[in-house]
Amino acid sequence: MVAAATLSAHAGELDKADVERRFPPPLKVGDKLQNIPAWPISSELEPDAGPVAYAFESIDLAPIPGFEGTPFNVLIAIDRKGTYLGVDVLRQHEPVFLSGLGEVPLHEFVRQYAGKSLLQQISVASIYGSARRTGDDKRVVLDGVSKATASIRILNQTVLTSALAVARAELAFAAPSQAGPPAQVRAEVFEPLDFAALVQGGHIGRLSLRNDEIEQLFADTDGAGQDAEGLAAPDQIGVDLYVAWLNAPTIGRALLGDTMYAYLMRSLEPGQQAYWVATAGRTALVDANFVRGTAPQRLTLSQDKAPYEARDLDLDLVPPAGAPRFNSLLAVQIPPMSGLDPGQVAQFGLTLSRARGAILPIVTERTVSLDYLPPAALLSYPPKPLPEWLIAWQDRARDLAIIAAALVLLAVVLARPRWISISAPRLRAFRLSFLAFTVVFIGWYGQGQLSVVQITGAIKSLNAGQGLGSFLYDPISLLLIAFTAMSFFVWGRGTFCGWLCPFGALQEFVAMLGRRLGVRARRLPARLAHVLDRGRYFILAALVGAALWAPRAAEQLVEIEPFKTAITVGFDRSWPFVAYAVAMLLISAVYYKFFCRFVCPLGAAITLGGRLRMPAWLVRRAECGQPCQTCRHRCAYDAIERDGTIDYDNCFQCLDCVGIYHDDTRCAPLILYRRKGWKLAEGGQRRPGVRAGSATETAGRSA
Repeated sequence: MVAAATLSAHAGELDKADVERRFPPPLKVGDKLQNIPAWPISSELEPDAGPVAYAFESIDLAPIPGFEGTPFNVLIAIDRKGTYLGVDVLRQHEPVFLSGLGEVPLHEFVRQYAGKSLLQQISVASIYGSARRTGDDKRVVLDGVSKATASIRILNQTVLTSALAVARAELAFAAPSQAGPPAQVRAEVFEPLDFAALVQGGHIGRLSLRNDEIEQLFADTDGAGQDAEGLAAPDQIGVDLYVAWLNAPTIGRALLGDTMYAYLMRSLEPGQQAYWVATAGRTALVDANFVRGTAPQRLTLSQDKAPYEARDLDLDLVPPAGAPRFNSLLAVQIPPMSGLDPGQVAQFGLTLSRARGAILPIVTERTVSLDYLPPAALLSYPPKPLPEWLIAWQDRARDLAIIAAALVLLAVVLARPRWISISAPRLRAFRLSFLAFTVVFIGWYGQGQLSVVQITGAIKSLNAGQGLGSFLYDPISLLLIAFTAMSFFVWGRGTFCGWLCPFGALQEFVAMLGRRLGVRARRLPARLAHVLDRGRYFILAALVGAALWAPRAAEQLVEIEPFKTAITVGFDRSWPFVAYAVAMLLISAVYYKFFCRFVCPLGAAITLGGRLRMPAWLVRRAECGQPCQTCRHRCAYDAIERDGTIDYDNCFQCLDCVGIYHDDTRCAPLILYRRKGWKLAEGGQRRPGVRAGSATETAGRSA
């Protein structure tokens, strides 16, 4: 990964508006990322899928000097699978294109990237060391531009390096062990070793294959049996490949000598890697047509499936003492800022080719690979950065602590509600304060409004095989989801809907304001209320079905929730959405929490979850409903049946009935007991649904 500190975040020439003009709707360009200078691009057709592509300028990521010393600047777009969507030249200073060929060939060249994958080995054809098309889908050869070979190859490396940097940072192209800063050379570590000791200690990696082993690679192909010399001597060594990391003094000084090693270290840029590659035996790394200073066509280099270009350093190398007789010997460099980590295994491949036929020969290629990792003692390993989701949690640690404290307080109150609820003024003060905290801090500030979109989004993500990892990036919502899920088993549906839903709390404040303004509260007829209550489940079912089979429709249907309008964007939206949200709030001034009780699909889902509740925690006494109807008439949610039992599916846990139950000035049975002079015993209440045998049933203990 390219560390953010090494990037020139202000070198680019485009702003968000410029990028938006290039990616019109249904695509939507987000703000430039913090960790890497790239714009995430989402799609209105997949609002819950996260970024579907990334756009970035190469000057921010790979300012590799061009032929005349000034880097190219190209705009690159890749999708979430690492496929190039397009490459567009923004600025270049190459003389061959400014005053020679013109820019048309350059633009035609970059159009070839569209549809190519970062997992493919991309090279450029030219008259020097032209790559041949072999039908291997992992190797792509782009048509070069005659008379502009150097410029085009620099441009190709610019594109590859930039795209790979973004892919490692955002698309997890690097393995988990490599998703951090590359290891660094320990310049102070040096041990004089001869060639044999270097090979034996793993400082030099070696791949040795006999002719018969090579023949097996070409079995059942057109190349089988085409190597007469190898068939005649099957036990002879056919491939003898050596690789070593030159940055380490122990290796570099032994293979290059002190003078050349010092020169190499001065010429490399910070973080740039160099390797020593040699071949012996019958197969050579390069042939007589090889042009010094270019990338050897037979050599490939990759790490975690991501390809890298290894370019010859054009050094006059001498085989070290004790080495075998090499037929090829090169020092190669990896482009700066490429992100290759010398502390992780790198795969060096040597391409073997055989031709069948003299005229229009059929060429078959096979690549043998050497996995190379220098000894750990030569490297220092910087601490890996925290994952992005954990950084998001750290950034919101204070807010999470405040909300967690509020949740603990709420849990204590619900677990022992007698003290807070027995005094109506005290309960009112606590409830209004907590609801204000829910609207302002959890909702408008913390952006913790849970939504049915999280349900439909989870369904679509799981349906697409993407998992639920995106939830980790929203710590406030995840904390509320976890607490709500836990509350299902203890208190049921009402914990979230009654206390933690910002839009629900906002409805309560509107209803209170309505009372102050003289608006008379009304109740829907019982039969109509029953029908509307069932309607929530039909809405939820429609959304779940749409998420599974019609995702685009689901994106529109979720707008039945006014949460985004009222809470997420604070009414800063187009007028139809604002009008709908305001209408739902105004209706709640007449019909208490109308949206929550009769429309909300999230509430329907939470009601279903609330049926996991184990205890019937709202205590009742024998007289509740027979004959006393005090709590039922005072319940604004119609959550108490005529027989006095609690309908937990409709209970929002306002605790009014709990306060009445314990208050001998409001509870009719307690008033009667007091008038008759009966002594009330502690701990004598029965659970809901269990009737006492006489009217002298004593009052209950605290809930």
